[in-house]
Amino acid sequence: MNTSLAKKPLAVLWDFGGVILSSPFEAFNRYEGEAGLPRDFIRSLNARNPDSNAWAKMERSEVSLDGFVTLFEEEARQQGYTLDGWRILQALSGDIRPQMVEALRRCKAAFRVACITNNMKSGEGPGMARSPEKAQAVAEIMALFEHVVESSKLGLRKPDPLIYQHACDLLGVPPERCVYLDDLGINLKPARALGMRTIKVGDPDAAIDELQAMVGIPLRG
Repeated sequence: MNTSLAKKPLAVLWDFGGVILSSPFEAFNRYEGEAGLPRDFIRSLNARNPDSNAWAKMERSEVSLDGFVTLFEEEARQQGYTLDGWRILQALSGDIRPQMVEALRRCKAAFRVACITNNMKSGEGPGMARSPEKAQAVAEIMALFEHVVESSKLGLRKPDPLIYQHACDLLGVPPERCVYLDDLGINLKPARALGMRTIKVGDPDAAIDELQAMVGIPLRG
């Protein structure tokens, strides 16, 4: 049996923020600079009690926007700092990365494609866009996916292994025949444990090179 053929991916699964869109962490760092907060303070808050903090509750739609803001500001206060929870929400929607969209289009022509996104019901549509124009552009990208698995609708969020399995079940593709891209290592670990090949997205161009080597088709225009 040709093992290389057996291992050929059948599906490519994508995170959205930090992969198709630039990372919200960049916007968080800008706000931290403006507000006199330690660099990466917001990210560190998100990492505290990751299953039960304000962020987790928001991504599972267990609290309202107002509820998130109140909880998140209180979490910051407990660490000795004051921040504006509404500014954090506004920072969530990053900029579209055209080269990633092109890679997605090319993958769609040859493989099954789906999106797994931890999101909040805080903007327009699953990409959490802050303006109608951005929402339209994001909606056009979302339409490329066969399935968009949203934490805020499902009540499950990464890194819960069930959300990755759910995406595989929707596509009818076993995890070991999937490639998964995410910008957070904590979200890649369970995907890898299920048998997926994973790509950690930092520099988008480097990630596209890595994906191109895995799927064996050109991914650039």
